Amino acid sequence: MDTREIRLQKFYKRCIIYLLSSLFWTTPTVYAKKPETIVLLHGLGRTSLSMYLLKIQLENIGYTVVSEGYASTDGSIKEHADWLDKLINDCSRKSEKIHFVTHSLGGIILRFHLKIKKYPNMGRVVMLSPPNKGSQVADFLRDWSLFKLLMGPSGQEIGTGPGSIPNKLGPVEFELGVITGDVSFNPFTSLLIPGPDDGKVSVENARVKGMKDFIVMPHSHTFIMNSPEVIDQVILFLQTGHFLHTVKK
Repeated sequence: MDTREIRLQKFYKRCIIYLLSSLFWTTPTVYAKKPETIVLLHGLGRTSLSMYLLKIQLENIGYTVVSEGYASTDGSIKEHADWLDKLINDCSRKSEKIHFVTHSLGGIILRFHLKIKKYPNMGRVVMLSPPNKGSQVADFLRDWSLFKLLMGPSGQEIGTGPGSIPNKLGPVEFELGVITGDVSFNPFTSLLIPGPDDGKVSVENARVKGMKDFIVMPHSHTFIMNSPEVIDQVILFLQTGHFLHTVKK
């Protein structure tokens, strides 16, 4: 992590704490009872800063939170999974249980890795806006030179075809809750996506066989992890294994 990112994190933390204090955050104070770690995995083209608000809230209720950045646009999903294996092994030496909260591509990386390796201290997983059946936007842009340059190999691997990585992974075999959005700020990409979508992924394509719970919330793909209501749902699933389905849209 470079000096600039450290300074930005400190600045964001001060701003966020002030903002949350002024808004009277209502997250239930359900504290982790055992040494448990939550690993956060950001999405394609993002950094660990995108998960920072979520990180603060999880730490505030007693979890150890690991939010490491990875070069999402510079490697394949397999290469990212190899990196994740080393991170999980390090966390396993320090924690009785490891949970995961992922955004977008982060969920596919985790699914890929957990098809190869199992962990005895595996906890629950919450995926935010995952392209579990691929993304039509990736289908449309995959042959564009600029898309290849900006999104790298991983951007080529998350299409909706039967040969795409998301569609070759099969049902999940861990305790999973999926939160996705149905608000888009990009009418162009939404034209490419059938049915309700979050601007990048359709609601239907966020689903995956084997998931334990699923909820749609009124947020966009890019900013879903920053919503107080979404963070409340993340915490609830990590603690209980289910979402609260009386949330008003």
